[in-house]
Amino acid sequence: MEALIDDLLAGKHRALARVITKIENRSPGYRGLVSALHEHTGHADVIGITGSPGAGKSTLVDKMAKTYREEGLTVGVIAIDPSSPFSGGAVLGDRIRMASNVGDMDVFFRSMSARGTLGGLSTATTDAVKALDAFGKDKIIVETVGAGQNEVDIVRTADTVAVLVPPGSGDDVQMLKAGILEIADVFVVNKADVDGADRTVRDLREMVHMRDASPLAGHHGAGAVVDVEADAADDDDDAWEPPIVETVAKTGEGVDTFLETLEQHRSWLGRTGELEAKTRQRYAAEIRTLLREDAAGLIAEEFEARGGIESYVDAVIARETDPYAVADEIIEPIEACVRDRR
Repeated sequence: MEALIDDLLAGKHRALARVITKIENRSPGYRGLVSALHEHTGHADVIGITGSPGAGKSTLVDKMAKTYREEGLTVGVIAIDPSSPFSGGAVLGDRIRMASNVGDMDVFFRSMSARGTLGGLSTATTDAVKALDAFGKDKIIVETVGAGQNEVDIVRTADTVAVLVPPGSGDDVQMLKAGILEIADVFVVNKADVDGADRTVRDLREMVHMRDASPLAGHHGAGAVVDVEADAADDDDDAWEPPIVETVAKTGEGVDTFLETLEQHRSWLGRTGELEAKTRQRYAAEIRTLLREDAAGLIAEEFEARGGIESYVDAVIARETDPYAVADEIIEPIEACVRDRR
C-alpha cells in the first residue's frame, strides 16, 4: 500500500487508476489508502456538472477539459453513471465521452457507478476526488448521472455547481423548481443554437428572481441573475448572483465564457470565506455519512449473530413485539459499549 501511495504521489497514472478501483470496489485496505492521501489534498478546484438528461453534460465536460489543457492545467474527470441492477456497475461506463482528449495523459477520465444512490453520486465519489486531488490534478470535474430533482449530493462534493438546462423545454425548467434550482452556482443553457434557447433563459431568469425574493432563499443570498457578458459577482457585494451562460458545447461556443464564470465563482468563494465554510460543511457531512455506514454495518453483524432479521419480522407480524422494540433490543449492546468507552 505504501508503494502504491508513493507512486500516486509521484504522478503515475497507473497507480491513480488502481487506487480509484480499490476505492470504488471498497477493497480491503481502501480506507487506509484514503486516510494516507488526505494530508495531500485541498489544492484542486472541484466543479460539479449536473442537470437533466440530454442537456449535453458529457459534451460540455469534454470541451471544458480540452480548454483547461490548452491553458496548461491538468484535469481529472469522474462521470457518475446509472447503476446496473444486476452487477451494480456503471451501465454506460464504456461509452466514449472524452473524444477531444484521447491520448492526453494529463486528462484522467473515470466512469463510476451511482450505486443506486438517490443523490446521484456514489458514496465512493468523495474518496475518488481526494485521490485525484492528492495526485495533483488542477481541475476535477464531477459529472453526475442526470437523475433530476434528487441529484443534490453534488453540493457536498463540488466547490462550484453548474446546472445544465436544454433549451425549449418548459418541463425541464419546471423540474428545477421542484428540486435542483437551489444548488446551482451557475446555470448553463446548452445547445443555445436551437430554437427555444431565449425562452429558456427568460424562464430561468424569472425563476431565480422568484427564488431570491423568497424568505427561504438558498445559500447564494439575494440578487438578480446577471447576463452572460456581465461579471458574475460584484466585488462589493457579499451575495453571489447565479449567472445564466449560453453555450454550444458541440462547437465550443461559449465555453470560454463559462470557464471564466466558474473562475469568478471560485474567487468569490475565497474572498468571502464561503470556500472555508463549504469545506467545513463537506467534512461534517462526510463524517456523518461514514458513521452511518459503519453503524449500519455493526447492526447488520448483530442481526447475523442473532440468527438474522427474519425471526424478528415474524415476531412483529405475530404482534409479539414491534419494530421499535426490535430496534431497541439490537442497538442496546452497541449503545452500552459506546457509553462505557465515553
